[in-house]
Amino acid sequence: MPHMQPLPFDAVPEDIQERFIHYRETRGFTPNSIQTMARRPNIVRAFMELNKVVLYEGTVAEELKMLVSLIASQVAGCRYCQAHMANLSKIYAASAEKIANVWSFETSDLFSEAERAALRLAYHGAMSPAQTTADDFAAAYEHFDEGQVVEIVASVALFGFLNRWNDSMATEIEELPAQVARETIGANGGWEAGKHQP
Repeated sequence: MPHMQPLPFDAVPEDIQERFIHYRETRGFTPNSIQTMARRPNIVRAFMELNKVVLYEGTVAEELKMLVSLIASQVAGCRYCQAHMANLSKIYAASAEKIANVWSFETSDLFSEAERAALRLAYHGAMSPAQTTADDFAAAYEHFDEGQVVEIVASVALFGFLNRWNDSMATEIEELPAQVARETIGANGGWEAGKHQP
């Protein structure tokens, strides 16, 4: 059970409603996380802008950023964010098989060396405290320039915020991302809603 209920759509300012409509059109729903956060409109505005520039701008493929964010959420243990990132990975063209096997990126032949380097950086960066090494960055620099590495680490850091937010709030998972998570990362016994279940 969530520790705080999401605000209804008509209780948030009009500019935030516009973003919520965008989320519904692109994802199929408005995340409960930001509907809860909207009690402080400037926090949700700042978050939505950061989310946009981190995940949807730059030159790292969106599919890879979603998988980076998924593995960061798996390391952190946030089931809500895992489901959301499984869903967004699917929206941004990752196959169900790739999503299901992201945790095995080191050994799975589904991933390129560049993807492995990014996912390794994310895996170690999402630990608390972070366990990134010079070797992790050296491997990343074989495939990505410094600006792209900033995008990868920013994706991990963004989900550091979201993982803490949603796990602390026990945000209730929406049905669509829950279904995608069950079909992908849950196929190997790796996902259940836990405290985020409706």
